Amino acid sequence: MAEQPELTIQGWGPAGSRVATVAAREGADGPDDGVLELTADPDVTQTLPKAARRHLSRELGWTPRSTPPVPVRDIELAPSRLPAAARTALVELLGEENVADDRTTRLTHAGGKSYLDLLRRRVGDASDAPDAVLTPGSTEQTAALLQMCSDLGIVVVPFGGGTSVVGGLAGSDADDRPVVAVDLGRMSTMQALDVPSSLVTVGPGMRGPALEKALATEGLTLGHRPQSWEFATLGGYAATRSAGQSSTGVGRFDDLVAGLTLATPAGVLELGKPPASAAGPDLLGLALGSEGTLGVITELRLRVRPMPRTTAYEGWSFRSWAAGLAGLQRLARHDLLPDVVRLSDPDETRVTLLQATGTGSRALRAGLRSRRHGQGCLLVVGWEGLPTIVRARQRAATSVLKDGGAIRLGRRVGAAWQRQRFAAPYLRDRLLDAGLLVETLETAATWTALPRVYDAVRRALHDSLARPGRRPLVMTHLSHGYPTGASLYVTVLADRDDDLPIQQWLTAKRAATDALLAAGGTLTHHHAVGVDHRPWLSQEVGPLGVDVLRAVKAQLDPQGICNPGVLLPD
Repeated sequence: MAEQPELTIQGWGPAGSRVATVAAREGADGPDDGVLELTADPDVTQTLPKAARRHLSRELGWTPRSTPPVPVRDIELAPSRLPAAARTALVELLGEENVADDRTTRLTHAGGKSYLDLLRRRVGDASDAPDAVLTPGSTEQTAALLQMCSDLGIVVVPFGGGTSVVGGLAGSDADDRPVVAVDLGRMSTMQALDVPSSLVTVGPGMRGPALEKALATEGLTLGHRPQSWEFATLGGYAATRSAGQSSTGVGRFDDLVAGLTLATPAGVLELGKPPASAAGPDLLGLALGSEGTLGVITELRLRVRPMPRTTAYEGWSFRSWAAGLAGLQRLARHDLLPDVVRLSDPDETRVTLLQATGTGSRALRAGLRSRRHGQGCLLVVGWEGLPTIVRARQRAATSVLKDGGAIRLGRRVGAAWQRQRFAAPYLRDRLLDAGLLVETLETAATWTALPRVYDAVRRALHDSLARPGRRPLVMTHLSHGYPTGASLYVTVLADRDDDLPIQQWLTAKRAATDALLAAGGTLTHHHAVGVDHRPWLSQEVGPLGVDVLRAVKAQLDPQGICNPGVLLPD
């Protein structure tokens, strides 16, 4: 059998996942006769344990079934609509090798990684694929192509790692103009490092692992590790105001941005003046979270810190969700929150136990079961830094946790979480293949509002997804703690409606979003707005706030070519 050719695919895994590399299994007619298969590291390729499978079948009323994605040859891809004259002009600007409209390149830049994105891809719908993919190599080239596309009426969608989970790469345009994706992969290096000032200058296409490797030679780290860390880019973090798993300690990504360069159709903006400035309103905040609607981020100046000398991760258990919230609130009030905080509700804790394997799982089961801790809620906490400071913070937090009735499960539980912290999307693919609805949503609320938001979201999802003999599993964890509140991250599993899967989730998403906003939650904490959340943006920022954003866009992007259809409501 001939060796399988590898394609660099950012979006077409076995379930259209966020996996970066797949192999095309050749059929009789070549690669397009096969399917795209996962070739990830086997250590992170997930399968569902039999106990978990049985549990989900009983709890959800789910009948496991095979629902594979269509073969590559059946993917529907319309011909490129990029006019020949426009293509010629772009080639003159960027070079032939940096203007691609072939089938593979267009497919690999089609949409993001939301559940709705994946559903469409699984049935061979590539209607969100761009007409061409451009790869500029500098701020000057990016600004020039934006001006050219503005003049020619071509929509531009910035593309980093392709990991948006809210439809942020849809490129939908009311006027149905041609769409190009601007891939930032050529701008993916560390350009300057100012060690005394703890600042690094990087290209927007650089990924987290590459930056951490470069910084490590100087004993430094950025410390931003969201679940998409393996594939997402630094420019994408800035454009969506990302939050990492250690954001309770190091801050969200917008806290780490000291400045950036934004290329727009109207010109180039240099934003941010470290260490600080009081020269009027902070325009940097307009670019952070702009989701490509104002232009393309072409350079970032980031705050870095020394690599931690030691780390301490461990597991705890609270008797109930309410007790866990109260315990973390006390830590927050006394400024004792660890760098990593993750409190799972009883449903997520139960599923975590069913999935767990290895020494960490034995410690987890022993801690939660032998102590008869009721509807136990797993808490994972982690500290990083200088040994003396870590020990002091850990001792102080331990005292507060014990006073709140928490039971320490030990470091093996913390180590098990660290090993699996980026694995969930791989398991998601397997569940989609087996006929499940698998999606997440998130919000944030004050400590006072958190219990109310938690109850409202769970109730809305249960009511909207329940059917005779079927009910969803709604799992929640608290993370990203602040003195005033925290984020809630919700994972939903349900038997998929194979006839109307998209409408099934749209109905549930609408109910959950209405409920969380009414209960006092934010529209989003770190997933951004995209297409999915834009109908509710005016409820978050007010009608006048939307008008302000529209006015800024009109000034920087007068022809409305920059990622239309996301962020701003119709």
